[in-house]
Amino acid sequence: MVRQITQVGLCVVIFVMALYTHTARAHGKVAMEEDSCMRRIGENIIHLSTYQPQVDEEGHYCTDIPKAGNAILVIDLVDPSLREMPIGMKIVKGSKMEEGETVSQIRPALYQDGVISTQSQLDQGKYLILITAEGVPPLNYEYHLRVEMINYAEVFRAWIGPVVGLLLATILGYKLFRSRRLREWMGSRESKKH
Repeated sequence: MVRQITQVGLCVVIFVMALYTHTARAHGKVAMEEDSCMRRIGENIIHLSTYQPQVDEEGHYCTDIPKAGNAILVIDLVDPSLREMPIGMKIVKGSKMEEGETVSQIRPALYQDGVISTQSQLDQGKYLILITAEGVPPLNYEYHLRVEMINYAEVFRAWIGPVVGLLLATILGYKLFRSRRLREWMGSRESKKH
């Protein structure tokens, strides 16, 4: 009986760990196709990295920025053909280009090295970054930033594994407590004591 309980408990722990490990996502360790910081139009690909050295010297972020303040935005022009056309960038406070206030703007220029870098002071809230490659036709890439805001989807993904595991353990404990075998085993132990 104890062996069965141990086996079931071990299965529950392994199941919870499997659920929990799938929720961990690191920005730098995902495949290019799954990277939320990549934007693709046809064969043209760009990548955004945001840094806040005053918060975390080694951390880099994409669209969820942990703290308001100075942020370094780096756009990598992954596709070499983008390095041969003028590219501009505009940062707007708000969710829509028409309704927001322009925080920063970089005039279109050629970036032979494939890197566009700028610093900007970001307050708490939402921002829109529009990157325009002046090709034929023009290519418009958008990033929606959230600065110092709670990402409820991330919180949910982080907690779902442990909550499911706790519920399974509770159900298992209830079933074991209510099982006839356990009551008989407990009864036999009580009779041995007397």
